[in-house]
Amino acid sequence: MKSPSETLRKAKRAPRPGTGGITLSDVASLAGVSAITVSRALNTPAAVSPETLERVRSAIARSGYVPNLVAGGLASNRSRLVAALVPTIAGPVFLETIQALTDALAEAGCQLILGQSGYSGAREDALIDAIVGRRPDGIVLTGIMHSPEGRKRLLASGIPIVETWDITPTPIDMIVGFSQEKAGAEVADYLYRKGYRRPALITADDQRAMLRRSGFEQRFAALGVAAIPACMVPAPSSLANGRSGFAQLWAEHPETDVVFCGSDVIAQGVITEMQAMGMSVPGDVAVMGFGDMPFAAHTHPALSTVRIDGTSIGRQAARFILDRVEGLDPGPKVRDLGFSIVERASA
Repeated sequence: MKSPSETLRKAKRAPRPGTGGITLSDVASLAGVSAITVSRALNTPAAVSPETLERVRSAIARSGYVPNLVAGGLASNRSRLVAALVPTIAGPVFLETIQALTDALAEAGCQLILGQSGYSGAREDALIDAIVGRRPDGIVLTGIMHSPEGRKRLLASGIPIVETWDITPTPIDMIVGFSQEKAGAEVADYLYRKGYRRPALITADDQRAMLRRSGFEQRFAALGVAAIPACMVPAPSSLANGRSGFAQLWAEHPETDVVFCGSDVIAQGVITEMQAMGMSVPGDVAVMGFGDMPFAAHTHPALSTVRIDGTSIGRQAARFILDRVEGLDPGPKVRDLGFSIVERASA
């Protein structure tokens, strides 16, 4: 009779054709039980004796076996994977939501896979095709701007879909976020109350930033301030394009008394450029950011900004998906979590 160590060596020397790795049958041989017993130990551990369970777990630990979740998913109609598409992970703005989504799913025994859709609809469409074909338990999208083709595929998939970081009464399936246009409008109200009458914008050229710009400009126009100068920088935002954006803006519009930036990163760049030019914030020009990133309270001066509860967005997106796959009623499919203005020294 072969010893357990000899069985393991044989399994490693001669993996099954087409897999190249340790199989459930190899674990069963190493543990001295049937393959069905190993399956029960993995899926319903209460159905096997403690002694057998320990033997199976020991064999798994010694062999390095990883259960085939795809096969298990076919049997249960669950993949225990959720896909999230974000424009970029290069900047910090979406990290809070990703972390909360990851943690909430992990507590339920699910894992998050992440895709970068960029700011191009073509890349998002390619990712949607790849993800839908793998039948995850849910898909989390950033924003509501999708191509007609992508929207059609998502609707036809039958997979729970959660759109985030925006709001609409007609989501693909479910949505949690806030109104970008309303955020822009409330920033305009805040700055107008503070006495600013010569505002300017420095913002990235992505669709959500454009909605905030629209809300900002329309509200100021209603308050009697029209023709607001704007400097557009490429997405994703960076400190460098905040600096270059302000240099360009100031050269063309030195009458500006406040700059609303499309992100805190851009605002940090604006403050840096102003200080390099010998200007004071807010003495010469006030600066308003967006996002309330962890560094915002620690810039000099501290950055006034708009706080988005990315953690609550991530948790609610996870709850939507988990309720749906468990056959529960997720409740209202449109959740507007709003935002808040954070007043600090820069504006």
